[in-house]
Amino acid sequence: MMDEGRPIFLQIAELVENSIIDGSLAEEEQVPSTNELAAFHRINPATAGKGLAKLVADGVVYKKRGIGMFVTSGARDALRFRRRDLFARQYIDPLVTEARKLGMTVDELKTMLDNWEAAR
Repeated sequence: MMDEGRPIFLQIAELVENSIIDGSLAEEEQVPSTNELAAFHRINPATAGKGLAKLVADGVVYKKRGIGMFVTSGARDALRFRRRDLFARQYIDPLVTEARKLGMTVDELKTMLDNWEAAR
């Protein structure tokens, strides 16, 4: 299901990235075509193509002329590294900032996280 608040082509790119990260699309495996993505998600093929073009520009997939697009070697590790960095900026930085406002040290925050995890 598509998120109305974000451009569809970015969502298509993220869906393919997620498939690479979770291993359902292996490195050097063929990526679904623009038409397959468009039909499955009921979107314009140009929109699906724009999502795949973003992945090509990011070095996640590459084109084999006349055959299709394939996952680049090393794409999974590169995506995981990029997503971890993004995770840190989106979640850890604000978490540590708020903890410091409350007078907590990073060690206290770690203990709080350990306790939270143990309670689950």
